[in-house]
Amino acid sequence: MRKTLHNFIRNFISALMVIILVASCTASNNPTTNTNTSNGTTETITVYTALEDDQLNKYLESFKQEQPNINVNIVRDSTGIVTAKLLAEKDNPQADVIWGLAASSLLIADQQGLLEPYTPKGIENVREDFRDSKDPPHWVGIDAWMSAFCVNTIETEKQKLSIPTSWADLSKPVYKGKIVMSNPASSGTGYLSVAALLQLKGEQEGWKYLDALHENIAQYMHSGSKPCKVAGSGEYPIGISFGYRAVKQMNGGEPIKPVFPKEGSGWDIEANALVKKAEIKPAAKTFLDWAISSEIAQQYAENFPLTAVKTNVKIPKGFPEDPFAQLIKNDFQWMSKNREAILEEWTKRYDGKSEPKT
Repeated sequence: MRKTLHNFIRNFISALMVIILVASCTASNNPTTNTNTSNGTTETITVYTALEDDQLNKYLESFKQEQPNINVNIVRDSTGIVTAKLLAEKDNPQADVIWGLAASSLLIADQQGLLEPYTPKGIENVREDFRDSKDPPHWVGIDAWMSAFCVNTIETEKQKLSIPTSWADLSKPVYKGKIVMSNPASSGTGYLSVAALLQLKGEQEGWKYLDALHENIAQYMHSGSKPCKVAGSGEYPIGISFGYRAVKQMNGGEPIKPVFPKEGSGWDIEANALVKKAEIKPAAKTFLDWAISSEIAQQYAENFPLTAVKTNVKIPKGFPEDPFAQLIKNDFQWMSKNREAILEEWTKRYDGKSEPKT
């Protein structure tokens, strides 16, 4: 997997640079409580992350308990925006640490010379296929996420719709105008879904399928989680999103049924890295050590069934019993070689239904 994942990224940079032209360099900054050291000073690090907002506070509370003298300034945004910021700041890096960003994005950053090799403490506990093959590694994974459908059971019952169980089901005319999906040109989750379909069905049949699916799509959204959120609110009965969000909303009491398509789910790894800059703060390395510790891995496992460090946590309710079996067999070389062509073709065919960019 590691070799093919590297190949997937090799030709991705040019496509992602488009994001930089449209992305604002602003992001939400949410510093943790500022705790003074015994001599009245505080070590502060800036951490860029694409982890979900509803995960961060609990994770960071754990770090604060272990390292009360390190203040963490969080800059959180979507994967594309975080990656664009890193590339835009290449000559004047602002982040000290990258935490929970797609491994595919970290490989782009690494090719641009933005990452400082570092072997965090506890690396021996990390699955080999969840970390960079270099020694020392340039990035280390923490968990993996997969695509899923978010189905509002109240709305499907009200509209007399059967619950779809496969990609094939979503192309049926009965779902016309009932589905929302992530735009693959701006969402990693969206691209994983499109690339998975083209691989599962072959390019010719894959585009035929996407044509049929497009007839049923009400809108393409510029976020991996938004299709699930609007499905949860009842605005649309079905959102093509990712597993964590579907399971989170279901377990939070929303009328959402997570559906993992019979044909398989697209996927990627959330990973960490040290940013290369003139001053590497010791606190940044301390954070990366903590970020793969067995203690925080237990919390990752409460949200994701696939974690880099093995835990005794049961697979979260709502995920497949065998999550590895749910993942498609990605040909990352093909995805890399054809990404720009796929997005160009997708945009030409379907972008008319995309929501306006804010």
